[in-house]
Amino acid sequence: MLIEIVLLVLFLIGVFHYVTRYGRIGKLVEDIPGIPAWPIVGNLPHLMGLSSEEAWNVFRKLNNDYYPIFKFWTTHEVVINIRHPDDVEVLLTSIDNIDKSTAYHLLQPWLKTGLLTSTGKKWQERRKILTPAFHFNVLKKLMEIITENCEKTIKSLKLNNRDESVDDLLQFTANHTLNIICETAMGVSLDQKKDFQKKYRDSVHEMGEIMLYRIARPWFRNERIFSFTEKGKDLARHLNVLHNFSKKIIKERKEYHTKTNDCYLCELELKDSTTEMDVNMFGFQKKRMAMLDLLISCSKTGSHIDDQGIQEEVDTFIFEGHDTVAMGLSFSLLLLAENKSAQTRARNEINDLFKKNDGKIGFSDMQQLHYLEMCIKESLRLYPSAPFISRRITKDLKLKNHIIPKGAITHVHIYDLHRDKNFWSEPEKFDPERFLPENARGRHPFSYVPFSAGPRNCIGQKFAMMELKTTIAYILHNFILEPIDFAHEVPIKADIVIRPSKPLRLRLISIRNNE
Repeated sequence: MLIEIVLLVLFLIGVFHYVTRYGRIGKLVEDIPGIPAWPIVGNLPHLMGLSSEEAWNVFRKLNNDYYPIFKFWTTHEVVINIRHPDDVEVLLTSIDNIDKSTAYHLLQPWLKTGLLTSTGKKWQERRKILTPAFHFNVLKKLMEIITENCEKTIKSLKLNNRDESVDDLLQFTANHTLNIICETAMGVSLDQKKDFQKKYRDSVHEMGEIMLYRIARPWFRNERIFSFTEKGKDLARHLNVLHNFSKKIIKERKEYHTKTNDCYLCELELKDSTTEMDVNMFGFQKKRMAMLDLLISCSKTGSHIDDQGIQEEVDTFIFEGHDTVAMGLSFSLLLLAENKSAQTRARNEINDLFKKNDGKIGFSDMQQLHYLEMCIKESLRLYPSAPFISRRITKDLKLKNHIIPKGAITHVHIYDLHRDKNFWSEPEKFDPERFLPENARGRHPFSYVPFSAGPRNCIGQKFAMMELKTTIAYILHNFILEPIDFAHEVPIKADIVIRPSKPLRLRLISIRNNE
C-alpha cells in the first residue's frame, strides 16, 4: 500500500512538472534565456541560504548576464525579468496587463485591496475617485502643511543635533514623511497625539520589515532569525494599532462633517480660511482639508466607496506616501553630501529664493527650483524608491523579440533600467545635468520611470516631488551636508521598496554656526 502511495505521488509530481514546464507557458518562454531550472523546484535552490542582500546582488548579476531579458522558474510559475526600455514600454502602456503580482498580495493584511493592490473595475473606480486629491488646487493647500513640518524638523535638528551627525538617516526621514502624510491624508498631526505618536510610528515602520520577512521566508538566510509564530504575533499587533487608528480618525472626521452639515465638503477646492461666521455657527474652528475629506465627500455623493473602502485608501496613502518618499529623501541627501559642487549650486538657488520671499517658500516657488529638481531626478535615477515593478500577465504580451504568455509573472527591474549604459553615459555617476532639456532630448521615454508609467503610474508623484523639493530646500538652506556613508557603498536588500540593510549616517553642519 505504501509503495502504491509513493508511486502515485511521484506520478502526480511528474504530471505537475510536465504541465508546468512543457505546457503552453513553458513552450512560449522556452527561447527566453535564463539559468537552467531544476525539476519541480525550478530556480529556487539558487536562492537557498542567501541573505536578502545577496539575493539583490544575484538578480542584478542575472540582469546583466542575460541582458535584456531572462526567465526564472519557481515551483509552478515562470518569472520573466525585463529591463530594456522598448519592452518596459510595451508592458507599462498595456491596458490589459495591469494586475499586480502575488508579491503585492502580501501587503493586503494592511492595505486590503486599495489602489495599490486592487485591479479591474474596482481599481478603475478608485483611481477616478482619488485623482482629484492630487489636483493642482489641492496640492497648493497641502503645501502649507509640508512647509510647517519642514520648519518643525529644522528646529528639532538644531536643538537636538549638537554632535552634528544623524546616526540613522532613514529613521529621521521616515518620521518626517510620516508626519506629513498623516496630516495631509488624515488631517491629524502626530505631534498633537504625543501619547500615541511612538506607538503608531513604530507600527508603520515595523510593517515594512514584516512584509520583507513574509516575502523572503524561507529562502533568505537573515530572515530566519525570527520564527513564523513571532512574526505572526507582531503582524497582528501592528495591524491592530494601524487599523484602529485609521478607523478612529475616519469616524471622528465623519462626525465633524455631520455636525457642520457637510458644508465644508462642498468647498474642498474653494476656501482656505476660517471665518468668524464658521466659529459662531458651529462653535469650533474649521478643520484643514485632508485627502480623507475627498473620500468622505465621494461616499456621500453616490461613488462606490464605503467606510471600509475609505480605510483601504487612507492606509494606502500612509504606506505609499511615507516609505517611498523617505527612501528618496535619504538617498538624495546622501548623494548631495558627497557631491559638493551640486550641493553648493542647489543651495545657492534655494537661498536666492528664500531671500526673495522673506525666508519662506510657497507652492509657486517650487517651479523655480530647477537645479534642485534635476538633483532629485538624478537621485531617483540611481536609487529609485520602487526598484522593481511586478505584474501578472492576464493577456499574452508581445515584446520586441518574445511573447510573455498569459499566466506568467513579469518583473521590471527599474534599478538596472536606470543604469543601462546603452541609454545613460557613465551610468554610475551622479550628474544632475542629464536632466537639462537639451540633454534629455531624444532619450527613450521609458529609460527613466521612477514613478512607473502608463495607466498604473504613481498617482501621487507630483505630491512626492513637492515634498522632496521642499524638505531638501529647507535642509540645504540651514545645513551643510557632509558624508559619513557613501551611497554606492550602502548594501541594499531585496524588497518592494529600496531598502538599505544598515542605518545610514550623515553629518549636518549648521550654516549659522559655520559662519
